[in-house]
Amino acid sequence: MRKHLITVDDLSKSEFMSILEQGKAFKEILTRPIKKIPTLRGKTIGLLFFEPSTRTKLSFELAAKRMSADIVNFTASSSSLKKDESIKDTVMTLDAMKIDIYVVRHSSPGVPYIVADHIRGSVINAGDGAHSHPTQAILDVYTIWERFGTLKGLNITIVGDIKYSRVVRSDIDAFLKLGAHVTICTPRTLLPFSVSSLGVKVNFSVKEAIKNADVIMGLRMQKERQDSGLIPDEVEYNHFFGLKEEILGSLNPKVLVMHPGPINRGIEIDGEVADSEFSVINEQVTNGLATRMSIFYHLVEA
Repeated sequence: MRKHLITVDDLSKSEFMSILEQGKAFKEILTRPIKKIPTLRGKTIGLLFFEPSTRTKLSFELAAKRMSADIVNFTASSSSLKKDESIKDTVMTLDAMKIDIYVVRHSSPGVPYIVADHIRGSVINAGDGAHSHPTQAILDVYTIWERFGTLKGLNITIVGDIKYSRVVRSDIDAFLKLGAHVTICTPRTLLPFSVSSLGVKVNFSVKEAIKNADVIMGLRMQKERQDSGLIPDEVEYNHFFGLKEEILGSLNPKVLVMHPGPINRGIEIDGEVADSEFSVINEQVTNGLATRMSIFYHLVEA
């Protein structure tokens, strides 16, 4: 595997499959009474989160602890960045502390590349603006692969804020790389200008978009990145593009309903759908822990 994981494009298909297979082994370890292994003993993981995060940060932190790594938690609000220190100087200071792997989240696209240019360790992108979120894509792929055994030929429908989601860009790249067919469903105002280059089908009707789906993924409204006025209001959005209880009776009995979280019940997904027998939303969280352990393992072994 390469030194860094900044986008899904950093992985070949064989490297992707290797992460999934190793993730399967780590998931088994997570079921044991004693869940700790010594794989990263003596290694230091730096969690550089420049913007808020709950699931991703806790998942990486717990993955590192499960593998016996030492952890350095960096919080931008209490760092020298508040004294106008540059990101470059901040990460060079951290690099002098001999950190082995940096997990980086930032609201601006491209920051993980800046970090990678100024440190000797490895960088994992934990989300940069609306650009990329490769580890979320890996755990999403794992969730589908674990259930179906392959992604080849599957019909995957993604419904929600396509324009501003960093998850959707990584997911589409990953799904297509592994042979799935992808349909996106979104209001026209939340359709990216580059949609013709994504290699996906576009549908503006949720009912039609999910008709033959093997996997349905809801995305939250990225209100923190959106321009105002892109949708009339959340009630109308839910009416036309929400994953509503009324769809449950028409679903393929083997369909998976997914969501990267956090979910906004009653907006992009109704509680009845999120909690239904089709939902694997909580399973995605467990799989995120196992696959992030696998990513750490592959970077250390690179």
